[in-house]
Amino acid sequence: MADVLLSARDIKIRFGGVIAADGINLDVHEGENLAIIGPNGAGKTTFLNISTGYLRPQAGTVTFLGQDITAHLPRTITKLGIARAFQIPQLFLDQTVMENMLIAAASRQGYPSGFKALARLPEASEMERLLELVGVRSYAERTARELPEGQRKLVDIALALALKPRLLLMDEPTSGVASSEKLEIMDILTTALAKEKVTSVFVEHDMDMVERYAHRVAVWNVGKIQKIGTPAEVLADPKVQQQVIGI
Repeated sequence: MADVLLSARDIKIRFGGVIAADGINLDVHEGENLAIIGPNGAGKTTFLNISTGYLRPQAGTVTFLGQDITAHLPRTITKLGIARAFQIPQLFLDQTVMENMLIAAASRQGYPSGFKALARLPEASEMERLLELVGVRSYAERTARELPEGQRKLVDIALALALKPRLLLMDEPTSGVASSEKLEIMDILTTALAKEKVTSVFVEHDMDMVERYAHRVAVWNVGKIQKIGTPAEVLADPKVQQQVIGI
C-alpha cells in the first residue's frame, strides 16, 4: 500500500440543520487519483475546504504527512504541499497567463510584488515549462480573459503546479468545459500530474470521468462515506446507482 499523504479522522461539521460531515474517515494515498462523488449537498466540497484550511471542523482531525493541519490557515497548508483548484478558475483576468504564473511563483517564494519585478523572476523558465506541460504555452502573452474555459482550467492547474504541491485537490475540474473537450482536458491534466508526481483528489459528477481517471472512488451521502473502492466496484453498486447516479 502506498504511503498515506492526507488522513482525515472523525471529521464532523454542520451548518444549522445541515450535516456536511458526520464522522468522516478517509486516507489519501500517494500517487493515486481519488474521486469523490455524491449528490449535491452531500459534503464533498466541504471536505476539500476543511482539508485546505478554508473551514475548521467542529470535531476530528486532518493530518498531512503525519502533521496535524486541522487548525492551519490556507496559506500555511499550501506551503506544506497541498494545492487547490476551484470549480471556477481563480485567475487575474486582466493579466497575461505568464503574469498569472509569475504571481504564483512570487507567492511561493515570498518575493516582493509588482509586475515590473515579476518579469525578472528567475522562475520564468520554470513557469514556461509548466505552461508547456499542460498545453497552453501559446497563450502565455494573452490575458486570461481571452482564454476559452477549457484553457482557463488548464492554466489554473499550471498555477497550482507552480506551488510545487504533493497533493492537489480539485472541485469539478471539467465543470463548464464543452463535452467534446472534457476527455482532452482530463488527459492533459492527469498526464501532467503523473509527470510532476502529484497525487490528486477530485470532486466529479460525470461518471465517465470517474470511471476513466480515478484509481479509487469515495461516495459521499448525507455527510458520510457510503462506499469506497475501485470505480468498477463503486459504480456497480445498486445503492450507488440508485442514490447517486440515478439509474
